[in-house]
Amino acid sequence: MSKIARREFVKLSGAAVASLAAVPPGSLGARTVGRPAQRPNIVFILCDDLGFGDIGAFYQNQRAALHDRAVPAFSTPNIDSLARDGVKVVQHYSAAPVCAPSRASLLSGLTQGNANVRDNQFDKALADSHTLGTVLQQAGYATAAIGKWGLQGGDWESQQNKNPSINAPASEKAAEYATWDAYPTRRGFDYFFGYVRHIDGHFHYPKEDGREVWQNDREIAADLDKCYTTDLWTAQAKKWITDKTAANPAKPFFVYLAYDTPHAKLQNPPCPYPAGGGLKGGVQWTGKPHAMLNTAEGSLDSYMFPEYAQSTWDDDHNPATPEVPWPDVQQRYANDVRRIDSGVGDILQLLKDLKIDNNTMVVFTSDNGPSIESYLDGEPYAPTFFRGYGPFDGIKRDTWEGGMREPTLVRWPAMIPAGRVDSQPSGQWDWLATFAEAAGLPVPAASDGVSLLPSLTGRGQRRQSTIYLEYFEGGTTPKFSDFSPAHRGRKRGQMQNVYLNGYMGVRYDVKSVDDDFEIYDLDKDIQEAHDLGKDPKFARLQTAMKARVLQLRVPNATTPRPYDNALVPPATRTPGGKPGLTRSIFKGDWPWLPDFRTLKPARRGETKTLDLGQGSGRFGVAFEGYFYAAQPGEYTFALESDTGAMLFLHDIRVIGEPLKNAAALHTGSVRLEAGWHPFRLYYRHAGIANPRLELTCQLDGKGEYKLSPEVFRPAVLTPVLG
Repeated sequence: MSKIARREFVKLSGAAVASLAAVPPGSLGARTVGRPAQRPNIVFILCDDLGFGDIGAFYQNQRAALHDRAVPAFSTPNIDSLARDGVKVVQHYSAAPVCAPSRASLLSGLTQGNANVRDNQFDKALADSHTLGTVLQQAGYATAAIGKWGLQGGDWESQQNKNPSINAPASEKAAEYATWDAYPTRRGFDYFFGYVRHIDGHFHYPKEDGREVWQNDREIAADLDKCYTTDLWTAQAKKWITDKTAANPAKPFFVYLAYDTPHAKLQNPPCPYPAGGGLKGGVQWTGKPHAMLNTAEGSLDSYMFPEYAQSTWDDDHNPATPEVPWPDVQQRYANDVRRIDSGVGDILQLLKDLKIDNNTMVVFTSDNGPSIESYLDGEPYAPTFFRGYGPFDGIKRDTWEGGMREPTLVRWPAMIPAGRVDSQPSGQWDWLATFAEAAGLPVPAASDGVSLLPSLTGRGQRRQSTIYLEYFEGGTTPKFSDFSPAHRGRKRGQMQNVYLNGYMGVRYDVKSVDDDFEIYDLDKDIQEAHDLGKDPKFARLQTAMKARVLQLRVPNATTPRPYDNALVPPATRTPGGKPGLTRSIFKGDWPWLPDFRTLKPARRGETKTLDLGQGSGRFGVAFEGYFYAAQPGEYTFALESDTGAMLFLHDIRVIGEPLKNAAALHTGSVRLEAGWHPFRLYYRHAGIANPRLELTCQLDGKGEYKLSPEVFRPAVLTPVLG
């Protein structure tokens, strides 16, 4: 950019400040969600391969209510208590229908359009950016990750099928530990206890199955005789919560409790779950090598909950013939889920015993839909027996509803009325924003999520969640008779989903950016059996879906898609107004760039320059409007600031928030069709260096694209929502 052009659009000037219309100052936006006197403790419970239909409150209780002996069902009374005492979130999506990308999106607050771990990239390093842990650490929380991780990095591709030697020398283990750059304690967690590798989470007796369990920087599996992982993770969570509460009751805590069941090897626990629960009952961590749990007794893989051990069913739908026992693999599945249920009840009792249950938010959910895996010789698991996918089609690795709609419950007595139902669509990437607000911090602009507090509590309005998924898998949807004929045996390939204007768009085996979406009205067609995508009445929505999926994602070279090189469509309407942008100035001190759409500005008006307003102290600025791409091509932006800035076109994060070297030059490219594109540029000043913000652009790498006022138009601003 020439010096003259740079001065035109970058030079700091006090003159434009006078043009800003004054509005009442404020911090948080126009939400009415009240807060308790203290920030809540948070316990986030994530199951592995647990389907929407595998929980009583979501589906199993309905099956039991039929009183039909040909329709087997099981119960989850403790998990159901979360629905009774809190809110049932009935349209909550995982970010992907398999564990690694799902968990990466959950932890980072990003959809699969922006997360760095996608498809089947097990053990790949979670990006060094904001996580649930880092955000809550910043809010003053003690943080712990317990259970399954699988996002550690190192030589991640070789780890996917590695069988670790738990008897390897400590020096060898320490050397590998040093390569795990995304180990939990390096991604925002003060404490970690659990499985690091993805493959380890397929087995549920660590020592006997030869799997490694890490406690911070030590591998300890050799001491874990007969420790069944559901009990092991529950006991560790209980101990950590108890110790933290005793040491500093005023300091809030966050526990990410990631069970590895009922995933993969359907092993039974060794003994009954101890009675009582809480401080004095339930499973307990003894700290004694070779007897670390009070449930480390009995025989491996031996205990079956009596109700399931004796269960029979009418397998031939003929009441005149004798009933037969449930198949062993189905008994095991119900038993594994019931063990999770016992662990949940144990933790809920502990919170009551510690007198902190009223102001503790407990979230229960799963990472993806039910699986067909059992790891038992000759006996695969069939989710058709209990219909773990609920009323939907699809299982794990499908982007039909059954593969990605998760059974989600939230209990927080201080703020959430009992017995609520939240039917607004939401996704796992929304929890980072939700927890930030619950902890009293603004939502990071780097997150794709929105705070769910208004819809969880029933107080105030919330912004709509962005529901977007992309995933690749080479298999097919099972040919279950429960499924719509059009879905049975359907080739998966490249899959993509977007929820827009109340409809779900689905693409399977995507070959081209021009492939049509199947469009479903989920309110009337939860099984997605009636495709509206070819109906002329939905032609405009079809076009909008094809545009939307290009306007909210960033290609990732490690997971190529057939639409990566497509040009991003412009806005459908030409913006009005004079050349320039809308500028909003905010007063505040934030640990990251906040999503300024959730905050109230101190001043707002229009400007023809990227003028920071000569603010003093700590402040932020949001420039909003439209950017004009004069011709189709790749636009490469370069952004410099003193503290940090972000650039969005549509919802594409062209330049993300720099967590390191904020004052350096940061670049990002986006391929645009000609026309007007929604534009947001965020900046924050930490009150240290002199305020500085500079933006330049090149087109197709051939030279400067002049950022004069004429290539911008101001935004039409909407009310602020929390």
